[in-house]
Amino acid sequence: MVGDVVGRPGRQAATTLLPVLRQELAVDLIIANGENAAAGRGLTLPTARELFDAGVDIITSGNHIWDQKEIVPCLDEEAPILRPQNYPPGTPGRGIMTCNGVTIINLQGRTFMHPLDCPFRTADALLKDLPENSIIIVDMHGEATSEKVAMGWYLDGRVSAVLGTHTHVGTVGARVLPRGTAFVCDVGMVGSLDSIIGDDVDAVLARFLSLLPHRLPVAEHSRLLQFNAVLVDIDEATGLARSIVRVDRETERRD
Repeated sequence: MVGDVVGRPGRQAATTLLPVLRQELAVDLIIANGENAAAGRGLTLPTARELFDAGVDIITSGNHIWDQKEIVPCLDEEAPILRPQNYPPGTPGRGIMTCNGVTIINLQGRTFMHPLDCPFRTADALLKDLPENSIIIVDMHGEATSEKVAMGWYLDGRVSAVLGTHTHVGTVGARVLPRGTAFVCDVGMVGSLDSIIGDDVDAVLARFLSLLPHRLPVAEHSRLLQFNAVLVDIDEATGLARSIVRVDRETERRD
C-alpha cells in the first residue's frame, strides 16, 4: 500500500521506485492512494494512467477525489479507481472492488471531515456479503488518529489490513493486531521531501502567518523525493496478516 501520491513529484517517485520494489519485495498487488496525484488536488485520467503504468493495480482516494471534475464520470466505469464507500447513496463511483482475489474497501473518517455515513456501520454492511477468510484490505482515509486506530480495533480479525491515509505523515506503529489484522495509522505520502505534506513551504507558511485562504501549489523543486508505503504479508488460507513492515525510500528528482 502506497501513501498519498502528491502531484508530479509523487508520480515521478512512484514511476521510479515501484517497478524496482515490485521485483525486490516480490509484491503481488499494489494499492496507492491517488486523490492528490493531479497537481496536489484530485485525480485525472492522465495522472491515473501514469500510476497504472508505474505498476499500481488499484487507486484509492478520499475527500479530494472530487477536485478534478473530469474524473467523476470515470468513477462509474471499469477503471480500478475507488472513492470512499460511505458517501451517500447515489454518489458516483464505488468504494469496494476485488482484484486478483483481494477485496479492497475504501472508507473515509468523519472526525474533522465531512459528516458522511458511519464508516464503521458501512464496513459491517460490506463484510456481511464477503466470504469467510477473504483477503480484505481497508484504506481508512481520515484526519483523526483516534478514529483510524478505532477502525483497526473494530475490524481486527475480520479483515486482513486497515491502512490509514490522508495526513501525509507516516506513523511508526505498524503492527499486526491480536486477532490478525495488520494496521498502520497512516502510510504517509509520496512527493517532495522538502515540503509541507507535499506542498510548497513558502506558500504554506504564508497561509499560517496571514490566515488568508489561497491555493497551495505542490512543492516542485525539492532535489529529493520521499516514498512512503507499507508491505503486508497475508496468509491466503485464513485471510489474516502474518506481518506488516514500513517501506520508506528516497530518490532524486528527474529534471
